[in-house]
Amino acid sequence: MEKVNLRSFKQKARHHKKAFRRFLGKVEKNPPRGLHKMLEEIDKEVWAETDCLSCANCCKTMTPTFTEKDIKRIAAHLEMTPAEFKNKWLHFEKKDKDWVNNKQPCQFLNLKDNKCSIYIARPDSCAGFPHITKKKAVDYIHVHQQNVEYCPATYKMVERMMARIEV
Repeated sequence: MEKVNLRSFKQKARHHKKAFRRFLGKVEKNPPRGLHKMLEEIDKEVWAETDCLSCANCCKTMTPTFTEKDIKRIAAHLEMTPAEFKNKWLHFEKKDKDWVNNKQPCQFLNLKDNKCSIYIARPDSCAGFPHITKKKAVDYIHVHQQNVEYCPATYKMVERMMARIEV
């Protein structure tokens, strides 16, 4: 498994961002047959090569959304009430109507080893990140367009899609 060089990844992602987004936009408008099956294959390849613990860029630069179910589960894990948990760690974004972290990097990320201190109870959006095969591929292209600059696994996925699909 390959360790992620975060500095190199950020440079590559910045350099290819527009091309990747343009490609994904074309795939979204005209999805090839068997796209989801292809992504399932690519997903296996990507995760066989990607060491998330050498990166944790998602936890360093993004915030998960916390559902009420997540909040109750995590609060119980931390032996707090949901209200105490919200008051201590979260704020409500009125625009998106989401509960999100007050700060970045995530308060639950140990920056020494890139491990999550609430991994067993983490939010569903963290557990599913980067959502490569979460739903039908076409329904998540817009998410991949965003994540390609934050997640080396998503970057590799799009790179491999581009090698297999002509648009």
